[in-house]
Amino acid sequence: MRPDTPAENVDHATEAARLERTAGLYPEDAEALLLRAAAHLELSGDRPAATTLYDRLLSSATDLDHPHLVRALKASNLWEYGHEAEARAIIEGIRATAPREPAPWVIIAEALESHDELEAAHETFTEAARLLLTDTEDPAYATHPLLFGRHRVRRMLGAPHDDWDTLADSLNTAPVPLDELHDPNRVWSLGSDNPAELAAEISRLRAELGTYREALSRPFPVAVLHWPADELSELVADYPELAAEYPSYETHLATVEESLRELAASGTQNLGIVTGTVPSYEAFAASEASSPGDPTLLPQYATTLAARGRAVAWPPQRGAGCWCGSGRVYGECHGRIDV
Repeated sequence: MRPDTPAENVDHATEAARLERTAGLYPEDAEALLLRAAAHLELSGDRPAATTLYDRLLSSATDLDHPHLVRALKASNLWEYGHEAEARAIIEGIRATAPREPAPWVIIAEALESHDELEAAHETFTEAARLLLTDTEDPAYATHPLLFGRHRVRRMLGAPHDDWDTLADSLNTAPVPLDELHDPNRVWSLGSDNPAELAAEISRLRAELGTYREALSRPFPVAVLHWPADELSELVADYPELAAEYPSYETHLATVEESLRELAASGTQNLGIVTGTVPSYEAFAASEASSPGDPTLLPQYATTLAARGRAVAWPPQRGAGCWCGSGRVYGECHGRIDV
């Protein structure tokens, strides 16, 4: 996620350097940390240095978790400082490989849109929607930007609403409807002498900014900590003071699912699950100069894992395996209504 904090409040070059150092300490999380470092370099204006980080990731001997995302970010960055031909080639390559995650599609479609390639942007958003949203009644949170971006481009093209536009409207949580937020005539109201038109536009801008800030305020998921059975057994054996937190493995699994459902019911979005290991938790406790037996460390550990890119989105996509590792489909395991 791109950290769009204003440059006057953050030294982006310094933050990028800090993240690069952290990546050296946690090589298993280098991908997530270096992507954030590259985003800071872009915001600092040093786009060639950001490209160097993207290339560093792509040439790494370690397999990337999200190679299409790295390529999409590289393409978007290249286009911004004059390397249009290379950017277009990367974008076409991503479209040809048809990744099964939404983020690369959103990035390349928005890159096309920002350079007034509206028809190509619409085609890209639509390809992604067909691939990821067909036969999906409840789209995952990560796919919402696909629908919102497609709606926006279609409004600029003057296309009539279709079923996916209607779905986008239903997912919009802003107080202003998407048709108003994405109205191509809004730019004219900014130059109007009519106070009512200006007041209405200010209201729309505030709603749009509020939604934008809400998304930026949570650059990584709100994550609940999950322990595999063997790790939980070792944890409680080594630190019996945590037994009250984890009376049994079955209770732990039920609590994870219940906590996530309660968060979802309260309106919290972008939820995820992080999986703990005893060695990692002990290292975290040592870094905090605290005992691993302190239960107040557990939520801090979960947040740290999420910040390092370790969270898996919840709920799983339709037909996907359950997060608990049972091997069963989520809908037939912890995703059952009666769980």
